[in-house]
Amino acid sequence: MSRSAPGVRSAVRQGVSVGLATGAYGISFGALSVAAGLDVWQTCVLSLLMFTGGSQFAFIGVIGAGGAGAAATATAALLGVRNSLYGLQMASLLRPRGRWKPAAAHLTIDESTAVALAQPADDLPARRAGFWATGLAVFSFWNLATLGGALLGDVLGDPARWGLDGAAAAAFLALLWPRLARRQAQAIGVVAALVAAITIPLVPAGIPVLAAAAVTAVVAWFQYREPPHVRADEQEAPA
Repeated sequence: MSRSAPGVRSAVRQGVSVGLATGAYGISFGALSVAAGLDVWQTCVLSLLMFTGGSQFAFIGVIGAGGAGAAATATAALLGVRNSLYGLQMASLLRPRGRWKPAAAHLTIDESTAVALAQPADDLPARRAGFWATGLAVFSFWNLATLGGALLGDVLGDPARWGLDGAAAAAFLALLWPRLARRQAQAIGVVAALVAAITIPLVPAGIPVLAAAAVTAVVAWFQYREPPHVRADEQEAPA
């Protein structure tokens, strides 16, 4: 038995646990998608092919609010860009070949990346096991929950009555909170929130997200133009 066997088992357990937790709010997506006007099959295909929760919630949020399809697609694509950044990091770790490349790309999400990188840096088998176990678990449970939520959508009625409309926001907050330790991230978050809040009553659904992203990209660009020692001083957050 290899030295990494205990690490691999631990990574697999973590991955399955994360998959179960993530799948739980897939029910919310299924119900909200049907409420937004998509049918059961469209909802399931969205989860199977798009398979990135943030983008999926953004897409149906814009559609449900009466936004144009182009705005919904652009908003979903914008949020999906982060997976491309994860892919750059995961490619050197996984080194997938041949038919495994599309599978690895499809399973590169917040959860699989987080579990993989949470394993010891010197235990490559555990990191790879964490990625694949999490990605496959999330994919399986998310799609099953999506189907269940879509089928129950009509029975449940208004998803807001059951608090399902808040599940996605809570999950996003849990992912975002650890990233707000630095002042730069806090500043960008405040700017994004202000821009979105100001533009929501003025423009069609979906546009506030794009406007917030554009403005905060400019803010981040100007901050990164500062000398490295200035950025380091400003990013230090009080303990």
